[in-house]
Amino acid sequence: MMLAWKTAACLAAGNTVVLKPAQVTPLTALKFAELAARAGLPKGVINILPGSGALVGQRLSDHPVVRKLGFTGSTEIGKHIMKSCAVSNVKKVSLELGGKSPLIIFSDCDMDKAVRMGMCSVFFNKGENCIAAGRLFVEETIHDQFVKKVVEEVKKMKIGDPLDRSTDHGPQNHKAHLDKLLEYCQMGVKEGATLICGGKQVQRPGFFFEPTVFADVQDHMYIAKEESFGPIMIISMFRSGEVDDVLRRANDTEYGLASGVFTRDISKAMYVSERLNAGTVFVNTYNKTDVAAPFGGFKQSGFGKDLGQEALNEYLKTKAVTIEY
Repeated sequence: MMLAWKTAACLAAGNTVVLKPAQVTPLTALKFAELAARAGLPKGVINILPGSGALVGQRLSDHPVVRKLGFTGSTEIGKHIMKSCAVSNVKKVSLELGGKSPLIIFSDCDMDKAVRMGMCSVFFNKGENCIAAGRLFVEETIHDQFVKKVVEEVKKMKIGDPLDRSTDHGPQNHKAHLDKLLEYCQMGVKEGATLICGGKQVQRPGFFFEPTVFADVQDHMYIAKEESFGPIMIISMFRSGEVDDVLRRANDTEYGLASGVFTRDISKAMYVSERLNAGTVFVNTYNKTDVAAPFGGFKQSGFGKDLGQEALNEYLKTKAVTIEY
């Protein structure tokens, strides 16, 4: 999906593209190159360079011929790329970086939909999703009911082969990430959050991690602030009627990629969506992107847009020509 978003805008704007896929996910990009060749695209229009970020990514950031670089990845690496692009030849840059997207669930929501979409917001693609809901704020009057329903649904999830369409939950991408998720959960327990379910590796071959739910998560905790990039639901409670306070807590992060709100009150939804400091706000849904809707973050989630007219502008230059007769 990342390949399609960036490559489409780049080519539509009239450029050639050099694409370095993530080191741990090269195969779809190589297949795309094969299909592009079979479709008759001229040589040199689409170029795929698999390899490590430290070598291939760094060379692209430093290269004097490259004039525009788009990157999706961590905030830490994004800062390094931005610095390299500046020092080399002041490349134009767009960055889609880390997130800790808040999802606020009010007591007047459609509960079944909030549970279903709340789970999708966290567990889609095993949590390996840049806009995953990193923290759920649930109003106190429905908090216990929401947690109970989520746990019931988690227990129904089928863990297995990701190529089997009946599978709900596949393996994490690689072992280092699995180990990081185990440490993340250990940190949550150590700081006093309540581990409702999950938190362990599944006892079967492969890098399978149990869908996990934490409750009683306080604002100062590590798991309340840092992205897991895994199937870990972080639930915090907020008091009824304290809309501005939960907004303050939701915005109290260095990230601003996405966010969401569930309520039947459209006035409340508009009030909250206007004040959430994130590039995307989902109302009574989640993960629903559209090719016409610009996508990108605020603060340390980066800048620049994928999708929409704004994505084309990332790969264009503006020139003014003044003529006097």
